[in-house]
Amino acid sequence: MIVYGSTLSPYVRKVMAFGAEKGLTLEIKAAGMGRGPAEFQAASPFGKMPGFQDEDFLISDSSAIVAYLEAKYPDPCLIPAEPRARARTIWFDELADTLMMAAGGAIFGNRFVFPRVLNRPCDHAAATAAERDALPPIFDYLETQIPASGYLVDDRLTLADIAVASPVATLGTIGVCIDPNRWPKTAAYVDALHARPSFAAIIAQDKALVTAMGGPVEPEMAG
Repeated sequence: MIVYGSTLSPYVRKVMAFGAEKGLTLEIKAAGMGRGPAEFQAASPFGKMPGFQDEDFLISDSSAIVAYLEAKYPDPCLIPAEPRARARTIWFDELADTLMMAAGGAIFGNRFVFPRVLNRPCDHAAATAAERDALPPIFDYLETQIPASGYLVDDRLTLADIAVASPVATLGTIGVCIDPNRWPKTAAYVDALHARPSFAAIIAQDKALVTAMGGPVEPEMAG
């Protein structure tokens, strides 16, 4: 099975971590931002990461891909069947894919992707505003949701945890981290998830890549 994209993308990282937690071997092939083989274009007609291929089956969108993997490889169960638990799992996946990605994308895009990858102008005011105004309410909410077990749903690892941890990992590659003094439960929760083998190796690789490409561009550097 092949995943097309870059693990700097939280969506790609979510798929890779999900597969790893199921004991699957997923091959990553570089694609996105106008690049990629014909199979990626067929899997993702609008060029969005990740694309996915399993023999002759092609699909895109991280949530569609993990739903496919869950159906084909049901053990261990990472998307609960019980109605309330499943609904909460999908809610946290959506929280990560929309609200967290909107905030994180403004930060990561303007401080790294635009200046370092695309050689385009960046909007540091937008990145600063997202870090100041958009992220804190999300972390405030998560601080109220994390139970003693350290897992958001069913007191065990599910897609909810994998999805939420993924965009935080991307922000961490440019030094944007959860303040443990302000959000102690959320910081400890994410740190524990990032220490899992499904995340740890990818995060180390992504940090090295960001560093090799010059690291984040701060406002004073951009001027």
